[in-house]
Amino acid sequence: MPLLLTILVGTVRAALTIINLCFLVRALLSWLPVSDENPILRFVHMVTEPLIIPIRALFEHFGWFQDLPIDIAFTVTYVLLVVLGGILI
Repeated sequence: MPLLLTILVGTVRAALTIINLCFLVRALLSWLPVSDENPILRFVHMVTEPLIIPIRALFEHFGWFQDLPIDIAFTVTYVLLVVLGGILI
């Protein structure tokens, strides 16, 4: 594999790893009584929310999963990122 492509794939995988960690932190913090002004919570929302919004909009457009008490868009986005990371091996 050419060096430039190796560097690019490595950089994308590192970014995906950081984003996946932010997703896990967001999930864990959702179970704790944390203030919305918490800087860690604000950071993980800033990183993860732009990725979740398109999936959430797609589900709302088609009316999917609206009656569930959990955020399926969050879970689907996380799984898609894990799959994308697996493809880049």
